[in-house]
Formats: sequence, structure tokens, C-alpha cells
Amino acid sequence: MEDKIQRLLKRLSEVEQLLGEPESFVDQKRYKELNQEHAYLSELKDLWLFYKRLNDQITQNKALLITETDPELIEVIKEEIVDLERQSIETQKKIEIILVPPDPRDSRNIIMELRAGTGGEEASLFVADCVRMYQMYANKKSWQVEMLSCTESEKGGFKEYIMSLSGKDVFRLMQYEGGTHRVQRVPETEAQGRVHTSAITIAVLLEPSEDEKIDIDEKDLRIDTYRSSGAGGQHVNRTDSAVRLTHLPTGIVVACQEERSQHKNKEKAMRYLYAKLDEKRREDQQKAISAVRSTQVGSGDRSERIRTYNFSQNRVTDHRIDLTLYKLSQVMEGDLDDITTALVAHFYQQKLST
Repeated sequence: MEDKIQRLLKRLSEVEQLLGEPESFVDQKRYKELNQEHAYLSELKDLWLFYKRLNDQITQNKALLITETDPELIEVIKEEIVDLERQSIETQKKIEIILVPPDPRDSRNIIMELRAGTGGEEASLFVADCVRMYQMYANKKSWQVEMLSCTESEKGGFKEYIMSLSGKDVFRLMQYEGGTHRVQRVPETEAQGRVHTSAITIAVLLEPSEDEKIDIDEKDLRIDTYRSSGAGGQHVNRTDSAVRLTHLPTGIVVACQEERSQHKNKEKAMRYLYAKLDEKRREDQQKAISAVRSTQVGSGDRSERIRTYNFSQNRVTDHRIDLTLYKLSQVMEGDLDDITTALVAHFYQQKLST
């Protein structure tokens, strides 16, 4: 790891020199790329220097233990070593993540589809819990969240919830959230206190850039308007503001009812449709990933899962990387970094080994 970091830090000096040259300002695209690279390498440098300081301090404290005779001071030094080692491990993880090279798609907008699977009303309630979890994570990351469409269940959950997320590294960190998420807990409606197992499905779609969008002929679209339902007050029940788009050649159907304006709902529905069509195009073009979305979503059955949330044990387990954390309560409050960053590092290493 150190050799790779030293090479990158050498590159940092080169980038700083290039940014100082007058020619860099002429090509604005190149200038922007250099600035992004500089920010990335500077962050790595700060982490690396901090990591080295921590390890130097650990070494010094261990040397002190050999010569120290005061029992109280020995305890203080030992406690400090434990804390420093914890910080060192955390910093090393951060460095390993940042060493995963940037991808041009890292900060591209995404659309997330969350749907209730096996488990009826309890699954719908868990969709609502996960929507809140991702929205809180987005807030920690200063991402923007837009609700595109939702279908509420009878007891305050969601049978389906579609939202877009945008911001720095949103695709980088969220791309591996797609799949079946299983929840094990005692539902509020369960009088006997028995644990129920339910499942929801999540799919992550990359929003295409302007030059990647598939041309859509108006005659290939069927546009239906209808009255919105759910939250929004009396207004939503009196006007046909909700929009449903059907792409006739593919049969893909999308809908949006979040806005009171039919025009705005159509705009959001079109964004969703472009993302769905772009995903279909990628699947058709690359046989190797032709089943990406079906693999992500699965059948929604309890037996298929990428992650399990066990509330009675305060445990969350990601089965793809054998990661188990006993901090489910924090995860549900949007503390997802330990999971998302570990997945980024794992799948990058997997790519290197193939």
C-alpha cells in the first residue's frame, strides 16, 4: 500500500505544478479535471500523514510501557494505545477506500426503487424505514433527495417508493445497495411477540447524462393523467396532476405524482423513464450483465438476500462480504459508511483479481 501511496503523492506534486501553469486555464475542461485530481490526492495525503502520526505515537507509547513503573500511568498509556490503534484501523480503512481509483460515474445521479416483497404490511413498513435510512444517509453526505413516486400502504408504509439522489460520490457509494434486503423483527401488530421475517427489494439505476439519453419519439409514448393519492392535502384529490408514461416499444411504465403541477410530474417521470431505458440498453449491449437488475431485485422472497437486518440482536449483516455489525440502531439512523465503503473496496479488489 505504501508504494502505491508514494506514487500518488508524487503525482500530487506534478498536478500542483500543472495547475500553476498559465496554459492550464485555457482548457477549462482540463483545468476542472486537474482540480478534481488535486482534491482527491490532497485528501489521500492528509489521511496518510495522519495515519503515520498515529502509528508513530503508538510506537512511542509502547516504548514508554517498557520503562514506566507507575501503575496508574501504565494504565493511562495502555488506554491511549487502545484508542490510537482504533483510530489507526479506522484511518487505514479510509485510505483503502480512497485508493479505489475514481470512476467518471462516481458522482452521477441515481434513481432508487424500493419495493415491498414477502411479508405484506410489515414489508411495506420496512420500505418506509429504509427510505428514511437512506434519506438520513444522504443528509449526512449533503446529497439532494427527490421523491419521484410512491404508493402508500394502509398502515403508513410504502408498497413502492422511487427517489432520485444526487451529490458527490452518490453512485460510488450507493451502487451496491441493489438487491433483496431481509428484515427480522417483531411487528407492532404481533401480539405474541414472535419474530417475523420479511423482505424488500431495491434497485439502483444510473441517470444517463444528456449525451447518453436515448431518443424518445413522442408517438412511442402513451401519457395518462390521473388524480394523485396519498399525502398532499385536498388539492391532490381534485386535479389530474399525476402522470403515467408508457414506453410502447419496451412496455416500460413509470409514474410520478409528487408535484402538484402536471408539467413537473411529467418532467420527473421522463427522468425516470430515461434511466430505465438506459439500464435496458446496457443490459442488451452487455450479455455479461444482462441480468443485473433481475439479480439485484430477485423475487422478493425471504430466502434471497444480500443483507439481513435483525432488530432483536441489533445486528446487520451483508452476506456478500461476510460483514456483521452490531449497530443496527445506528445504521437505521443513516450511519451506513461502514457498509458502503467496505462494499466499494471489496468489489474493486474483486475486479482486480478477475
